Amino acid sequence: VSKQILEQVLRELQPLCIAEQQFIEKFFQLSHNAADPQVLEVSVRTMSSPVLLAEEPTTRLLSEIFSCLEPELRGFLDICNKIHQFGCLQVLVTLSDSIFGTWGSSSALPSSFLNTVLGNMLLLAKSSFNKCIRTLCKEIEEAKMPSKMKGGILPSVSCFEEFVNFSEEVFRTTQRRGELDKAHLRLASSVFSSINSLSSANLKVNTDMVMMENFHHIYCFLCQKKIHCLEGKKKEAKQRYNEHMEKYVIKYLGQPLEKLSHFFEGVKARVAQGVKEEEVSFQLAYSKQELRKVIEKHPGKEVKRALETLYRKIHKYLSPEENLLPVVWHAMEQEFMRQYQEFENLIQRCYAGSGIAMDFTMEDLLSYFNSITLSN
Repeated sequence: VSKQILEQVLRELQPLCIAEQQFIEKFFQLSHNAADPQVLEVSVRTMSSPVLLAEEPTTRLLSEIFSCLEPELRGFLDICNKIHQFGCLQVLVTLSDSIFGTWGSSSALPSSFLNTVLGNMLLLAKSSFNKCIRTLCKEIEEAKMPSKMKGGILPSVSCFEEFVNFSEEVFRTTQRRGELDKAHLRLASSVFSSINSLSSANLKVNTDMVMMENFHHIYCFLCQKKIHCLEGKKKEAKQRYNEHMEKYVIKYLGQPLEKLSHFFEGVKARVAQGVKEEEVSFQLAYSKQELRKVIEKHPGKEVKRALETLYRKIHKYLSPEENLLPVVWHAMEQEFMRQYQEFENLIQRCYAGSGIAMDFTMEDLLSYFNSITLSN
């Protein structure tokens, strides 16, 4: 509503000021010298007042006749800004289109006086817009996490999404996107910073899981919006989502084979320290007898049960909106197979000829994962 009223006010001002200016120039025999739109645009970009660009005698007379115009416009724009949280965007676009659009489309000569006044209003609108973005960035960066948050999409991500959706709709009909593109980049950086600053102290769940979900959410959102200036941020979000998913998978995957994982980490550490592979089994902590004891603690049925528990845990904490459960579970399966193959290779290299083998095979593992997937 404020947009329509503002447009109507600006449309009605133009012919009024042009008529008054033409009368003054004709009556007092003053030459017409409208403000150069290109010079005025530069002054708006550099945030300097364009008031001296207009024809001096005409401007002086019109300033006296319309002395209340600029204060009234300032007050009106202030109200427009307050109607909506992001009202300053609408004001900026409407003023910009009115000034630079009118010069390109109107057959009548523009009013140098009105262009000067509107130029000042545009400077004011840009200042309000920049202040709004600074405040929003600060709010996003300093936002406190909800106490004992259980996961899901963070308030800062939702705020960024809301701003982008609203601003893209407002700027949809204008070609002048410079200010908006800069704002998008600043806000995206603030959101990424707020996700990166997450600490496990504020969360009841794994931090990597929350980061994974939120970067995935941003990536999908930016894929949908197709905003050119945010292509770099879209790629970064995808990269961060993959990084945190990998960390999340590795952290939780150790649980079903925890003792085996610790045992073989020790074996790899000894080999890295220079112990020959064929001599590892002569070390007391990594003897064949110790390996058999660890393997006995991981019978196939226990591994399957541990995987079922793991699936339920992931299912409980992952937010359903992101639908990442199938992706994460598949990544778990791939990493589990890789880990199993690594254990098998270490047994063959460091315990060759011992006849020691794990209680379950690769085929068994595949069947465990398949049955869990199908039954859920």
